Amino acid sequence: MRVLIADDHDLLRDTLVLYLEAQGDIKTSSAPDLAIAHKLIAEEQRFDLILLDLNMPGMNGLSGLKQTLDMNGGQRVALLSGEATKDIAEQALEAGAAGFVPKTLPAKSMINAVKFMAMGEQYAPIDFMTAAEEETAHPLADKLTARELQVLKGLTEGKSNKEIARDLDITEPTVKLHMKTLYRKLGTANRTQAALTAREAGLF
Repeated sequence: MRVLIADDHDLLRDTLVLYLEAQGDIKTSSAPDLAIAHKLIAEEQRFDLILLDLNMPGMNGLSGLKQTLDMNGGQRVALLSGEATKDIAEQALEAGAAGFVPKTLPAKSMINAVKFMAMGEQYAPIDFMTAAEEETAHPLADKLTARELQVLKGLTEGKSNKEIARDLDITEPTVKLHMKTLYRKLGTANRTQAALTAREAGLF
């Protein structure tokens, strides 16, 4: 079995080479960027699997993967990454990648994944692909301080300034000051508009 590992992190690339070569039935070649990987694909005996690091020089996102997949009548190529999102992994698989391999995989799982893909199967770790996406910060919430968000929440619940002040243990004039800032940041003129904007944006 012949495997090409293309990654610009020397330590990770060398470690992978050691792990795979130690299996006895895997021969490896390695490259620090896409240009050298393509040179090896063109000049060497056909590889059973090519592992490409998503962020190494020359990749330009998934375009490097697609170019490599099409080389010399078609190649088996898997994407290797330490920071790709589930969305990128799905796009890579849809583009025809043999698999998606997170760099966080334990060594034994990595070796099994490489063998699995080299034999013609498609691989992606179930736990990674089914993990709930982290909630991204709301762009509207990013504009507001924690206290302003609390005041806005009170507004959406139809509370008066007095009730909001009591809930947050602050004075009514302070609530009014927060309201003023809220209106400015949200581009609204009154409490009804502010509450409406927050609800439409799905803030609460």
